[in-house]
Amino acid sequence: MTHFSRRHLLAAGAAAAASFGLPSIVRAQTAGRVVVIGGGFGGATAARYIKLFSPNTEVTLIERDASYITCPFSNYVLGGIKQIDDITHRRDPLQQRYGVKIVRGEATAVDTNAKRVRLKDGAQVNYDRLVVAPGIELNYAGVPGWSEQAANTVMPHAWKAGPQTLLLRRQLESMADGGTVIVAPPANPFRCPPGPYERVSMIAWYLKNHKPKSKILVLDAKDAFSKQGLFVSGWESQYPGMITWIAGKDGGKIESVDPKGMTVTAGFGKEKGAVINVIPPQTAGKIAIDAGLAEANGWCAVDPASFASRKARDVYVLGDASIAGAMPKSGTAANSQAKVVAANIVSSLRGATPPAAVFHNTCYSLVTPDYGISVTGTYRPGPQGVAEVPNSGGVSPMRADSAQRKAEADHTAGWYAGIIADTFG
Repeated sequence: MTHFSRRHLLAAGAAAAASFGLPSIVRAQTAGRVVVIGGGFGGATAARYIKLFSPNTEVTLIERDASYITCPFSNYVLGGIKQIDDITHRRDPLQQRYGVKIVRGEATAVDTNAKRVRLKDGAQVNYDRLVVAPGIELNYAGVPGWSEQAANTVMPHAWKAGPQTLLLRRQLESMADGGTVIVAPPANPFRCPPGPYERVSMIAWYLKNHKPKSKILVLDAKDAFSKQGLFVSGWESQYPGMITWIAGKDGGKIESVDPKGMTVTAGFGKEKGAVINVIPPQTAGKIAIDAGLAEANGWCAVDPASFASRKARDVYVLGDASIAGAMPKSGTAANSQAKVVAANIVSSLRGATPPAAVFHNTCYSLVTPDYGISVTGTYRPGPQGVAEVPNSGGVSPMRADSAQRKAEADHTAGWYAGIIADTFG
């Protein structure tokens, strides 16, 4: 099992730059205009690495928000071990240190023939290459009875970190001891961070310490989930009798909700909750769909070797909005994809052959602040899409002592510091 500290992640970034032929690309003095829509782990990394690979390429990052509140670690706000300020980061270093032009605004349309992005205020930005990394759109209609208004008032999703995270936290604080918290994860595919099962763990941590008579009911649309054995084992040892998980095949899939009555109806019947966290079905971000980059399933198909769009020339879609074979929708995956996209864009602008693609993913989760688990993997493009390299990673061992679980929890903090530094500089 391989673990990554901040030092290891930064070294990996340097190694990636070397493998992408950074010195020769820089010497080529590549020109061109690249526009990046979205400044999360995917978009910000792509913008930074394009400038690292080719300082003379003009890179414009279009982003609505001044700061980025990360979905990774947002569960720790719910658990009370982090504050929202701890996971809030500004993008200023991208402009100050690397020369990325940051445009505060919202992209509302893309003319892929004219190679032009239109913003909400009417401004237009031309490009030679376009990176679309808008994250996800939540399908409020995908849960009968639920709505955006319900999410903002009584049944939060907290799947975009920020105000919703704080709303869910306040609800946990105000509920009476002995209440039931209902968490309803969606069917696949969905964006992993904040991670439903780590969320369950962090809510359980808060309840154990403040409202120990309370229970958590997980009503899942799926029959299985990532790191399931590790999570269930951790729940049994750390939160005995507190958490009940019901699979979709056993009636766990939610059929409808009643925000006024604070009830949910699943296959097995109706349940009332003191706090109800509805995590809805998802699609690629709205701008990707409006630009015609998505398939009928709502996700954007890409070339697995470059993440070039299957729908438009000189457009690349990465991160959560893409459907990338075996790769999960995680922060590390988006960061890894972005470096491959950056190398492909710089190579295409100078008429060179891009290097062979290799992708990585690491997903850490906390069961308690001192109990960490993880899964890692390496991926390469294949005939059916991005495929995991056999025996390239794995999950934490089922049998591990407290010292090893504590070490993984410490690695979690190192991973976060490393990916923030690698994304925003």
